[in-house]
Amino acid sequence: MNILNILLMSSPEDGGSGFAAFLPLLLIIVVFYLFFIRPQLKKQKDSKKYREALKKGDKIITIGGIHGKISEVQEKTFTIEVAPNISFRVEKSAVAMDGPQEQQLSENR
Repeated sequence: MNILNILLMSSPEDGGSGFAAFLPLLLIIVVFYLFFIRPQLKKQKDSKKYREALKKGDKIITIGGIHGKISEVQEKTFTIEVAPNISFRVEKSAVAMDGPQEQQLSENR
């Protein structure tokens, strides 16, 4: 059964309207957008803004769990120093957004 069949079943002769048949579908789409799509888009936007604001000397945690300090910033990558004389180059997208913020909160206590 497809949407066209559903709309055709509810004819004005039966006392219903085509809009009444469409209303539940419309409500499901609105709820799906408000509770799933919109928060995910906001999270992606905040994450991108956070990564663009990182600069040399900031402490970060990668999504793989590696802790380090940014020693160089390139267009799409960071070079992070994890120990004296040990550096890694990681993609900007591999930086976890929540790691350093939690670390800074615990340092301020």
